[in-house]
This record gives sequence, structure tokens and C-alpha cells, in this order.
Amino acid sequence: MRIDGMSARVGRGILVAAMVAGLAGCSGTWGLAAPVASASPSPSAIVAIVNDLAAGSTTRELTVGNIGLSADYYSTLAMDQWTAAANKPLTFSLLGSLVGDEGQGIYLSRVTVAMAVTGPDGPLPAPAPLTDQTTITPGYLVKSPYTYSQTFILPAVDAAATSIALSFTYELLLQTTPTSTQYAKQTATDLLTIAIAAP
Repeated sequence: MRIDGMSARVGRGILVAAMVAGLAGCSGTWGLAAPVASASPSPSAIVAIVNDLAAGSTTRELTVGNIGLSADYYSTLAMDQWTAAANKPLTFSLLGSLVGDEGQGIYLSRVTVAMAVTGPDGPLPAPAPLTDQTTITPGYLVKSPYTYSQTFILPAVDAAATSIALSFTYELLLQTTPTSTQYAKQTATDLLTIAIAAP
């Protein structure tokens, strides 16, 4: 009897040890989800807003065919006052030159500025394009030393705006010969992005 009792106790001990070992091999706790280490939140990405007029002015060199254009842009309104609600003046001038110049004239027949407004969540409604259409034939002379200059007033935009992109289209007429009344049309484009200041 004593031996049988010991055998029973040893048997029960082996069974308990086996159950403990089996539980130790399981991941997690019975009836509960295994704990998951929480990752540290990553800092939000900071999106830099381009401002081509950050220095107050900028000059672009454009080429179309054998015409070279120097376009100057600036504003009389300080950049920290370029708020969404403000009327924002932008002045630009255009000076042309010609490769293989034989004395032909370069004329600007039309300039159009299309606007694209962007906010933190994407595109926003934009004002209608601004246009200066010449009323003289063949157009405004833009060949050195003569310069075309214009100021457009950009109207108020959506209060959520963070930047405005200005697409310039310059429609040019190049005289085919110095005495000709025939002209070749050329189109130059430029893109200017300006940050909208917080009110």
C-alpha cells in the first residue's frame, strides 16, 4: 500500500509538472490577448512651402526658339502681409533678346496668369485668370532696350490657403525680317509659387 500510494503521488507530480511545462510553452495568457509593445509615435512630417518671392523678388531666364526673355517679378507688399484675405500686388517685367539678331522686332501680344490655390488638404477654389491683351498691332515691343511692365492684383483666396501657384503664359510675335509685316508666333511659360502668410 505504501508503495502504491507513493506511486500515485509521483504520478500526480509528473502530471502537474507536464501541465506547467505545457502552459509555459504557450504564448500569452489563457483567455487574454498577448501584450503588444506600443510603438513610439513618429513626429508629423513637416511640409515645406515653396516661396519663390521669399527674398522679395526673383528673376527668371526663359528661352523659346531663338528668343531669350528675362522676366523679373516682385511685390510692393511684404511677404508677411500676403494673407489669404489681402489683395496682393505682383509686378513683373519682360525684356527680350534674339539669337542671330538681324534687327527683327519681338512683340508681346498677350500675357495670361492662371492661379492654382493649395491648402493643407490639397487644391482649393482659385480666382479667374488675369490677362493683358494688347490693343495695338502687332503688340508691345519687348526687345531691348524696351521693356514690358505690368502689375496684377491677386484677389482674396480661400482662408485655408497656404500657397498660390501662378502660371504665366507669354504669347510673342517675332518679326520674320526687319522690314516684314509677317510674324512668327512663339509662346513662353513660367511658374511662380508664393506662400500665403498666416493672418
